[in-house]
Amino acid sequence: MKLGIVISALSLLLLLSCPTAAATEQRASDVVRVTVDGVLERLAAERQELERHPERIYALVNELVVPRFDFVSMSRWVLGASWKQASEEQRQAFIEQFRNLLVRTYAKALLEYSDEEIKYLDTVTRENSRLVTVNTEMQSSGGGVPLNYRMHIADGQWKVVDVSVDGISLISTYRGSFRSEIKKNGLDALIKRLAERNDNLASSLEAE
Repeated sequence: MKLGIVISALSLLLLLSCPTAAATEQRASDVVRVTVDGVLERLAAERQELERHPERIYALVNELVVPRFDFVSMSRWVLGASWKQASEEQRQAFIEQFRNLLVRTYAKALLEYSDEEIKYLDTVTRENSRLVTVNTEMQSSGGGVPLNYRMHIADGQWKVVDVSVDGISLISTYRGSFRSEIKKNGLDALIKRLAERNDNLASSLEAE
């Protein structure tokens, strides 16, 4: 799986909102559909400016994307058992660096987005589950790539908690990688490595 594809898909899910916790799964799919059109319009309007100053993509992402993701839930799920063992200070540090990792990675991928067509499929809910999965497919030269968005309602809004590409979950992928590193070097070492990686990602974009 190419992480860039995952992040490009994530970057389409901006401005997700819903006024009440009584929203239905159909409402979630409607939000995704409307959002994609809005994001593409924003990218088209700012394309020339972003080409001259690519680092400004961060402001756009922080404005539109960050409030629409439940990074606390994502961090808790990606750390698994290590979340329960972590101190509050470690949890907050990890949330910050994990959020920065996603922001910096998909900000870079968003600059390379090339107007792939999105096909909207069904939306799935499971009994006794608060999660909704909105299924879509990204059309590319190599064929359709399934993109499934797991969402839930937090603070009265639909928020993204996971994305799977061709059946592979973003959270599961990171969880396996992080689990191995924590087992080998500890959580603090992982947080430090993420911070260093985030600095490198930021520097590479600013240097373009």
